[in-house]
Amino acid sequence: MVTVVVVLNTLISLMLLYAAWRMRQLKQQLRIIADTLTAYERSSHALLYQAPETIYFAQQNIHNLRQGNQSLELQIQQVQQIVSLLFLGRQVWRRSFRRLGFTFGKKATIK
Repeated sequence: MVTVVVVLNTLISLMLLYAAWRMRQLKQQLRIIADTLTAYERSSHALLYQAPETIYFAQQNIHNLRQGNQSLELQIQQVQQIVSLLFLGRQVWRRSFRRLGFTFGKKATIK
């Protein structure tokens, strides 16, 4: 009877020793995972900490570029209008001289 109790206690002790050993391994694995996640969190925090300021700065730059673009577009439109007026003036000039009998680029021949 005593032998049975000793054997059972030994088996229970061995099972609990194995469970404790497995728990220790699990604890070490969890520590490694936690350290890795903490390192990732620190890296992402360092990266994203300045993100709102950087985004705001980029938005300001885009706004400034758009403002500059608007003034340039207005200047381009004015230049296009001036060029169109010059071409129109040239056409009117040529038509008025053709009515008067002048020819451009051709020599008049006398017969």
